[in-house]
Amino acid sequence: MADSKAPPPIDLTRGFPLQQLPDGAMVAGRVGDDEVLLVHRGDAFFAVGAHCTHYHGPLADGLLVGDTIRCPWHHACFDLRSGEAVRAPALDPIDCWRVERVDDVVYVREKVADTAGARRRARPPSAAPESVVIIGGGGAGLAAADMLRREGFDGPVTMISADDAPPCDRPNLSKDYLAGEAKDDWIPLRPPEFYKDHHIDLVLKARVSSLDVKKGSVEIDRGTTYKGGALLIATGAEPVRLNIPVDGAAPIRYLRTFADSRAIIASVQGAKQVLVVGASFIGLEVAASLRARGLAVHVVAPERLPLERVMGAEVGRLIKQVHEEHGVVFHLGTTASRIDGRKAVLSDGTTVDADVVVAGIGVRPAVAFAEKAGLTIDRGVAVNEFLETSAPNVFAAGDVARWPDPHTGQRIRVEHWVVAERQGQVAARNILGWRERFHAVPFFWSRHYDMSINYVGHAETWDKVDIDGRLEDRDCAVRYLKDGHELAVVTISRDHVSLEAELEMEHAAEPPSSAPGVPTSLRYD
Repeated sequence: MADSKAPPPIDLTRGFPLQQLPDGAMVAGRVGDDEVLLVHRGDAFFAVGAHCTHYHGPLADGLLVGDTIRCPWHHACFDLRSGEAVRAPALDPIDCWRVERVDDVVYVREKVADTAGARRRARPPSAAPESVVIIGGGGAGLAAADMLRREGFDGPVTMISADDAPPCDRPNLSKDYLAGEAKDDWIPLRPPEFYKDHHIDLVLKARVSSLDVKKGSVEIDRGTTYKGGALLIATGAEPVRLNIPVDGAAPIRYLRTFADSRAIIASVQGAKQVLVVGASFIGLEVAASLRARGLAVHVVAPERLPLERVMGAEVGRLIKQVHEEHGVVFHLGTTASRIDGRKAVLSDGTTVDADVVVAGIGVRPAVAFAEKAGLTIDRGVAVNEFLETSAPNVFAAGDVARWPDPHTGQRIRVEHWVVAERQGQVAARNILGWRERFHAVPFFWSRHYDMSINYVGHAETWDKVDIDGRLEDRDCAVRYLKDGHELAVVTISRDHVSLEAELEMEHAAEPPSSAPGVPTSLRYD
């Protein structure tokens, strides 16, 4: 009988033949107990940690771009020379090892200490403010605070958050955590000591009551005022509430925060059937997670197919089929009219038993205090390509911001986690005076049972859909085009294609160079 065991991992300390590692090639191996990726790029060789620090994605399946490597799962990007996480969703660096070439053999030697820290800019530009106040405790706010410190800013940083918990891994709240497959301590983006060690004043359970952009001051509902030389608005969005008569005991839940996810979990203890109102990404991920807990799940939504508006009929049919295969019952083309006790009455007269109702019918950007402060509002807080608002030294990032997207030529606002974090990082650098345009291609991922969907680009409308592969095999790339221009790409089981599509879109909209310190006016179309 043949031995079916996998071959032992390559010991990279014993050397690897150069002829087996052409330029642009990667090989995975080990150095002691560590999994290491050896990379040949031009005249240089790099040895770095083999897994992304975000969700442990295999970097060997990623994409090399210059002296960086991008994770195949969620498109985090790392500097091969330093290991630094240069683009979210990863925030922590990967390890680096010293590489030595002897004749035609490449050897991986000892681990190099704190290469990411050594490559950080020594100090911010002279334009940096004395202090920064960040309004919002989500991905954009945390990424900004983290980047301020990584860039060497040592002035006071205050984060004001309406949540009762520190910034958390929000995408997980509707996925693994809600399904019971992730522990509580996996959810915070940073451990409690991070804020103390990095001198970040994190103010929780605080809502902004007023904002004075001229004075750079923020007053919260408990009466305290915070002043900053620069302000970042990263308040995100708030769930749209059901506006229907409710008479009875079935709790209605929404999902935005860590507390919301825990409340849903508590509500379904002992429940048998849940009604999800809304076939949004959140609604469908909640449906999948609650099915994983063994609950009967019904989904009601006005659409003909789930997510058809975002990804078209073809992908919508597949998503519906996947959920139905897992026992979800859809009530499409109708809405919830009222809740009577533990029974939901739909607009078509159908009734659905529900021990718990979870609503996922969309969100609205949290702009009330920004609008009251006189900032320009355009279905969100309007910003320019540097993420500057209409007021000096006031920036906005994340779900709340509408920015000029170079890829579509339109002003857009998207509710994507990775975009929020990347905008937070760029906003932080611009607060310090680096004058960096935000031109990242929008990206998000969604998981439905064992099927993951990656989406790059932004297509609000399209006139053609090209499908490479077979949707029914759940192995395909779906391209959305308008007037022959590719706007977005959806991939299933084709992570490398997703990375390549992202890179192609970046090259198609390369931003022009800008002179440092030269402001760009805020224009509204």
